[in-house]
Amino acid sequence: MQHLEWIRVDALDMAVRIWHPGARRTLVAWHGLARHGGDFAELAHRLGPEWRVLAPDTPGRGLSSWSPRPERDYTYARYAEVARALLDHFALARVAWLGTSMGGLLGLRLAAEPATASRIERLVLNDIGPEMAPDGLAELGDYFSRSHQFTSFRELEAELRHHYAGFGIENDDSWRRLALESARRLPDGRWSFHYDPQISAQFVHDTPRDLWRDWATLTCPLMVIRGAHSPLLAATTLARMAEIQPQLITLEAAGCGHAPFLDRDDQVTAIADFLACHTPQRRDL
Repeated sequence: MQHLEWIRVDALDMAVRIWHPGARRTLVAWHGLARHGGDFAELAHRLGPEWRVLAPDTPGRGLSSWSPRPERDYTYARYAEVARALLDHFALARVAWLGTSMGGLLGLRLAAEPATASRIERLVLNDIGPEMAPDGLAELGDYFSRSHQFTSFRELEAELRHHYAGFGIENDDSWRRLALESARRLPDGRWSFHYDPQISAQFVHDTPRDLWRDWATLTCPLMVIRGAHSPLLAATTLARMAEIQPQLITLEAAGCGHAPFLDRDDQVTAIADFLACHTPQRRDL
């Protein structure tokens, strides 16, 4: 991260991590349910100085405010308001959007809504789609509805490596850095993760939405990255997505589950090609 800005949305402060702030082109990179914008550091580095990468910490995560009203603020409708505030703050009339899991569904929503569709110039979904495998979704809901506290930092790192094995991270230094950026110390001296435990409120309070209808309405260039062993985005779902959107570009990330960390050369190269392409053709890797 080279720069940090804050956006005020009502009573919430949202931190936005920025790489290459002077670059000509901009990519909004939005993280998954219990992660934060720092996850995109390696992607931003590998994309290079021609791309300004804006990676917010969704309220309740990372450096952003925790909400006193999780039933209202930890929902996709609220995240969409926060996203519009980000687009307005940086005067982004049209921008490329890359979203991992929750961040991808948020981008899908923005690209489908008449009020914001024109502002999403192209969309990359990282291991998410209009339909999520029920078992994988139930596992996520169960995991994040429970408190996670550890007596030592080593225990926290071990749990992080286990739960996020699907990221496909391949070296100890990256795991240690991820753990350092994901930890917070509790008043009693124990350790926990950076996020507000109440973020699971969205599983209870969010309003169901017809995501397949949203997917069918999209008109911007589209790319989907799927972890080869994803428990959330089934291969059959991706095939149906391609039938509905025939120009869809797909990438299967070998050795990954949910969700590829986007830190490997083949993943970043495919994303960079898609972002730079004015008339994308199907590309299955």
